[in-house]
Order: sequence, then structure tokens, then C-alpha cells
Amino acid sequence: MNKILLYCRQGFEKECAAEITAKAAEREIFGFARVKDDSAYVLFECYQQGEAEKLLASLPFSELIFSRQMMVVGELLRDLSSEDRITPVVGMLTGAVEKGGELRVEVPDTNASKELLKFCRKFTVPLRASLRKANILLNYETNKRPVIHVFFIASGCCYVGYSLPGNNSPLFMGIPRLKFPSDAPSRSTLKLEEAFHVFIPADEWDERLASGMWAVDLGACPGGWTYQLVQRSMMVNAVDNGPMAPSLMDTGQVFHQREDGFKYRPTRSNNYWVVCDMVEKPVRVANLMADWLVNGWCREAIFNLKLPMKKRYEEVSQNLQMIHEKLVENGINAQIQARQLYHDREEVTVHIRRIWAATPGRRDER
Repeated sequence: MNKILLYCRQGFEKECAAEITAKAAEREIFGFARVKDDSAYVLFECYQQGEAEKLLASLPFSELIFSRQMMVVGELLRDLSSEDRITPVVGMLTGAVEKGGELRVEVPDTNASKELLKFCRKFTVPLRASLRKANILLNYETNKRPVIHVFFIASGCCYVGYSLPGNNSPLFMGIPRLKFPSDAPSRSTLKLEEAFHVFIPADEWDERLASGMWAVDLGACPGGWTYQLVQRSMMVNAVDNGPMAPSLMDTGQVFHQREDGFKYRPTRSNNYWVVCDMVEKPVRVANLMADWLVNGWCREAIFNLKLPMKKRYEEVSQNLQMIHEKLVENGINAQIQARQLYHDREEVTVHIRRIWAATPGRRDER
């Protein structure tokens, strides 16, 4: 197995390919990406044997922006017989992976693959039994062992491989299953909810998404992101010239500031969060968020960067680098993460957590 398979959003295959190629080169691993438009996946083939496994182990999945899942796979299994698809799959995995802790039979996230997904659900049961009989899969599920993936791109064609525990998406097809709250003002609320799940460990929610915290939502109208903050019993300054949903104002937790989000300056010194989903050029939003962090107006930020039609990976990379440099110049130590979430469209969601000031004599309050 000498290929890395990555799932991505349909239409963002080139961005996913550019990213994995750059990340591999940083680790002196070289190869080429196979890209098919609107396929919702990318295949990166390494030139040297063994380097796919090396890349899988050395590249943190959390660093990837445009990938929903990352795994090592072998050659494409073609023209599988409808009478026996299991034997070739078991054969591909024999000797290639230590005992797996979970099996996922998946497809690309495209409309064309929806019918194929029905077959995958049925196929999973007998395949799981066969893999356990062959001593390739444990008799119980555990997240401490590799995940075995079978990725069907057509009814008789699939890639077979594995991802590593703690360095993959724990989700089937890399897709979160979130339910839209019927009382939320807009579907954009799911973006922020997903961001919380992706960027903040569950065991830290009580500390970092705590009741009584103060937050600012820039460009808040009609309140999709404010809704998530209110649901966690935060107090919110919602900044927007447009109207907010009356249901949010009735909570008594929201203070509507009718101002331009780029001109607004906080009057409180204890804002923990700032969130922002304004439709604006990404460099302008990136600069604004960097200013909030440098000035100490918040401890954590989640915001969206709207993407151009071309060179989207380059645009995101440049903006993230600009933010990093601006923070370093001001002695700020921060954790920066970015991901194109499932509920995003032509955008990328960024999370920044200010940890402490790196220069002597300056230290954030803990």
C-alpha cells in the first residue's frame, strides 16, 4: 500500500490535492496527486515504497484543511464479482494491517453515490464477519486500533486500506450528524456547532464553553451563530446593522449593537469568545481577527474565510500565515486550526486560541 486516500468536499479536489502535495513535500515525501473533478476524493501516490505509511504517521490529520479523512490504501480493486466481493478485500488487507478496531464501508460524498451507500450498509455485515474470521478485525470495536476502510467508487470497484487511531476523523465518511434546531434563526448555526465539535475537545467544553461567559458575534444577523452561544448560557454582544431574531432578544442574554462589525470596538474587558461569519474578503476578516487577538479583546476566536473561485488553498494559506506572523510579532503564542467543515460551502472555518504572551513581562490571565 503506497497511496494516501483523502475524502473532501465535492468540487474541492484540487485544493485537497495541493494541500497534501505541500504537506508531503514538507516531510520530504514526494509523489503525485490523482484528481478527478467532482469526485469528492483525492489519491496521492508516493514515489517510494513505504512512504505512504510514513506520511500517514507523521502528518497530523488536524493540520489538514480540505480533507475529511486520511488513510493508506492499495491498488484499486476492479471488476469485483457480484458473487464474491469479500475475498479480494480480505486478501488486500491480509498482512497489510494489524488487527483493526473498526470497519467502515464508505463512498464519496456525492449525489451519484447515494444508491451505492445502501449497498455498502448491507455489505458491511458479512464483510465484518469475514475479517474477524481472518483475524484482521477484532471481535469488538475499539478506537485504540486502526480503522479499516473499504471505499467504493462504483459497485464493483473499491479502495481498501486503513487509518490510524487518534490521527483520523472518528466519523463515518468524515461527516458529522448534527440536527438543525427548529428554533434556530438560520441553518448557519450548524457551522458553529460543528466547529465546536471539531476544534474543542469534549472534555474541555465545560471550561471553554462555560455558562456565564461573555462573547461577541460580529455580523450576527439574524443570529444563527449567536443561537449557539445562547444555548450554552453565554452573554452575547451581537454586532450587526440588521435585525436579530426576536426569540434571541427575548432570552435577555443578547445585547444588539447596531454597528459595522469592522468598526465595532468592545467596551468589556472580559470577552472570552469572538465569532464572525461576515461575507467579506478573507484578508480583511483575517486582519480583523488578528487585531482582536493582539489587542487582547478575546481569548478564542472562530471565524469563516470566504474563498475566491481560484487558488483557494493558496489564499487560505497566505491568510493563516499572515495571522501567525502578526501574532508572533506581538509576542502572542496561539494555537491556529482551520478546516473546511461539512456545513461550510465556499469557505473555511478558522479557530484560534490565544495561549499566552511569549515576551517577558506579558502574560494573559489564566
